[in-house]
Amino acid sequence: MLNLERLRTLDALARHGSVSGAAEALHVTTSAVSQQMGKLEREVDQQLLAKNGRGIRLTDAGRLLAEHAARILSQVELAQSDLEAHRGQVVGELRLSAFPTAARGLFPTALAALRARHPALRVRSSELEPENGIAGVVRGDLDLAVVLDWYNKPMPVPDGLVKAPLLDDPAEVALPTGHRLADRGEVDLGEFAEDEWITWGEGEFCHEWLMFTLRSRGIEPIVGHRAAETHTQLNLVAAGLGVCIAPLLGRHPMPEGVVMVPLTQRVRRHVYVVWRADADRRPSIRAAVQELRGAAEAIA
Repeated sequence: MLNLERLRTLDALARHGSVSGAAEALHVTTSAVSQQMGKLEREVDQQLLAKNGRGIRLTDAGRLLAEHAARILSQVELAQSDLEAHRGQVVGELRLSAFPTAARGLFPTALAALRARHPALRVRSSELEPENGIAGVVRGDLDLAVVLDWYNKPMPVPDGLVKAPLLDDPAEVALPTGHRLADRGEVDLGEFAEDEWITWGEGEFCHEWLMFTLRSRGIEPIVGHRAAETHTQLNLVAAGLGVCIAPLLGRHPMPEGVVMVPLTQRVRRHVYVVWRADADRRPSIRAAVQELRGAAEAIA
C-alpha cells in the first residue's frame, strides 16, 4: 500500500525540483524529505531519485510515480472537498494570498467578515505577486489567490484552476500638482514621452504591462524609480520625482501634492480570485469568495 504522505513528498519534489524547495513547500526539514523518499523507494523497491550535479533529479520510475501521485492527490483533494460540502460546515484551514494593493484594499474587510461568520475557520494570508499566487495554488501551497490582469494584457491561468471576477479596477495617471498637465480633464499616454515614470519592480507583471503599453504607443519609457506599493509610488509623485499609473484599489488616502487625471484610453485592470477545480465544492472556498466579492462591491 502506497503511503499518501510519501506520495505528497514525491509530488512536491517533482513540482519544486529540489529537496530544499519541497521541504519549504511542505513546511518540513530537508532531512525529513530525504527520509520520506528513502522509505518510498524501499516501499516500491525502485530508485526514484538520482544525483544531478549538486542536486537531484527524478529517475524514469520517479517521474512515472510522480505523475500518478499528482492524480492521486487531486482525487484526495476532491474527496475532502466533497466531504466538506456534504457536512456543509466552514471549518479547517484556508490559505490565501493577494497582490499588495488587494491585500490592503480587500483583505481587512473580507477576512474580518470571515472570522465573524465562521469562527471555526482558521485563515492564513500573505502578500504575493499574481504569478507567485497562481503558482502557489497550482502547487497546493495555497487554497485561493487574488490576482489581476490588465485590459490589454491578460494573465494566463493554468488548466485545473477556477477563477471568479471580483472587480474592474480603473486606473488613472498620478501627477505632481505642478505638472504641466495637472489641470487637464484627461490626458493621452503619448503626452508623457519625456516624463520619468515611477513603476513596479523589474519583472513584475504590472511593470511589464506598463512597459508593453507605453511601447505600443511608440514611447520608450524613462524609468526613474521603482516601488512595489502604490502608496510609495504616490509619495514619490508628490515629491515631484515622476508620474505613475495608480489604480483605484489601494490608492486612498491620497498624499498631498498629487493630482489624478483620467486617461483617454480608459485603463482598467481586472481583479479576480483563483482556486483549484478539485476544491470547488469546499464550503470554506465558497465562503471566502463570497466575502471577497462583498469587499470588492464596497469599493467598486
